Amino acid sequence: MTPVTSPPALPRVPRLLSFRNSWALAADPIPVITGYLDTYGDTIGLHLGGVRPTLLTRDPGLIQHVLQKNHRNYPKSDISQGLARYLGHGLLTAEGNYWLQQRRLIQPGFHRQRLATLTELMLDVIDECLAPVVAAARQQGGRTEVPVHELMTATAFRIIARSVFSTAMSEDELQRLSRLLTELQAFYVRTLRQPYLRPWLGLRGQYGHHDRLAAELRQLIRGYIQRRKQQPGPGPDDLLQMLLEVRYEDTGLPMTDEQVLDEAIILLVAGHETSANGLSWLWYLLARHPEEAARLRAEMTAVLGARRPTFADLPQLPYALQVVQEALRLYPPVWMVDRRAARDDEYNGLRLPQGTLISAYLYGVHHHAGLWPDPEAFRPARFEPEALRQQPPYAYLPFGGGPRLCIGQQFALTEMQLVLLQVLRRFEVEWVEQPAVLMRPLISLRPRHDIRLGFRLREVGE
Repeated sequence: MTPVTSPPALPRVPRLLSFRNSWALAADPIPVITGYLDTYGDTIGLHLGGVRPTLLTRDPGLIQHVLQKNHRNYPKSDISQGLARYLGHGLLTAEGNYWLQQRRLIQPGFHRQRLATLTELMLDVIDECLAPVVAAARQQGGRTEVPVHELMTATAFRIIARSVFSTAMSEDELQRLSRLLTELQAFYVRTLRQPYLRPWLGLRGQYGHHDRLAAELRQLIRGYIQRRKQQPGPGPDDLLQMLLEVRYEDTGLPMTDEQVLDEAIILLVAGHETSANGLSWLWYLLARHPEEAARLRAEMTAVLGARRPTFADLPQLPYALQVVQEALRLYPPVWMVDRRAARDDEYNGLRLPQGTLISAYLYGVHHHAGLWPDPEAFRPARFEPEALRQQPPYAYLPFGGGPRLCIGQQFALTEMQLVLLQVLRRFEVEWVEQPAVLMRPLISLRPRHDIRLGFRLREVGE
């Protein structure tokens, strides 16, 4: 007679412990979450903020099941969809058939051929953003200290703004948009991590205040769109023009003005956050590991000499891509994604009832010692082709996975490689002693405070 076996029990963090740690979770969630998983197992149950039942996992097999193999059963949860209150109903927050329809419309804007045409634009913006740094270094005897997150945010924002709108945003607009996005993210994340504060935040008028900030953000972007629509003749070949000109296959109609606005906002937000944060951590890592920068520069010199790269050069610079990939492993910009079970399901005997909130801890997957030997070490050689073939599926997913894999993945990787190469053409990047560099996990993983590094001019290319 075959014995009856019970399904595996889900280890659970005691609810009182979750509530007691809620302030620490809100302030610095990664050590708290990692501590739970190290203590209780790779897939656990806990109450988010001591209030909301959540299944938290760093099991790549379960994450693949949710994001890819049975993705139709796992739409984004209300946690992600709630972000639409501040950012609109674009690709990032849309669901179901509407999301698929929008994805198909926008996908051609990120095809390889368009990326090739955007390379010169990216390089021009990078040179513009580096020019003040070059000038400052020359005035200071060949070296200057740079707040790299500020520089990388400005560079990435200008690249995506130029790619979307074919125009450079003013410095005031750039700074205002950056502050609006940071403040909206920080507030929304706080309402998720400390849900028991929501009544108090409501009484203090915080929801209304942030709704007004979101309205200001929309009005800034709406102004660009209105100016474009009022221009005579054909518009420039950029992503905004594509959004204005595409037509739905079934009706032949264009997107409404509000749909164009929603998608433009998402392109701006997602199109600079990933790159800016990833590049900031990349420079931190290279400053701490000058031997890796030296190996990368040797590859650059062999392929490029003193000239700037082209899109066609990138496949000939594999170590540059590996350096970017390893930085995104250690500091994945998308560090957590969430889904909700639409119907009852199970994975390897683990019951996943309808309504289950599943949080896939991508940072935890990338730092899992069972998947990555010596996971805290910076080793770009992990991404050599032979090493990659030995990795299990979904051990590496800095841009998510499944059908909702980030539409701008290749845009971001191309941009990051070009910034990396252009900076190293001009500068030696040096570590500067400073307080501990800490993470600030909002919607994306950014530094808690800016990282100051020394940029020393090189003779080559100068």
